[in-house]
Amino acid sequence: MAKRKSTPGQDWAAIGRSEDFQQLVRLKKRFIIPNVVFFLVFYFTLPISTSYFTFLNEKAIGALNWAYLFAFAQFIMTWVLCMVYNKRANSFDEMVERIKEQQNDSKGGA
Repeated sequence: MAKRKSTPGQDWAAIGRSEDFQQLVRLKKRFIIPNVVFFLVFYFTLPISTSYFTFLNEKAIGALNWAYLFAFAQFIMTWVLCMVYNKRANSFDEMVERIKEQQNDSKGGA
């Protein structure tokens, strides 16, 4: 999809007040904030746990201990979050295109 440049004289205040834009902001916040909190908690659990607890040093599978498995899980979690965000970002982009079309229609077309 080709990106369109912002047209001069765009009424940004009207776009910001529109119900569709407000819904977009709400949906993005509802998606991004919990995912960022989850990511940060999951990410910092490993260094904090290894600093204060010893259970991560116990063998889990063969020569691997729980700390290595947790570290590997962080890579998987990052990839999964990236894929989920990419999928959701596509729906956000569709909403943005609709908002831009509505703005252009209200200005008499572009």
